[in-house]
Amino acid sequence: MNDEFFQALASPYRREIIRLLKQKSLNAGEIASHFTISKPSVSRHLEVLRQAELVTVERRGTQLIYSVNLTVLQEMGMELIELVSTKERVSNEP
Repeated sequence: MNDEFFQALASPYRREIIRLLKQKSLNAGEIASHFTISKPSVSRHLEVLRQAELVTVERRGTQLIYSVNLTVLQEMGMELIELVSTKERVSNEP
């Protein structure tokens, strides 16, 4: 499993950013307006999410637009389900 994925999700700020981006794509300023932390802190959280491939970035003119990468979230969710299912099968053996 991808350690960057879990490290990225360890922060409640980053989880909230993902929730926001599930609703619609936003630029960094729009994302920052939902938080009381500084804009540089929001930018750092966005970079961690980008490195973990949980968000994608698209340039539109002078703005960077962030979107959630649902493919990665779904793939990791499936890996978690598989991991739990495998463990259950092993632990249920006599």
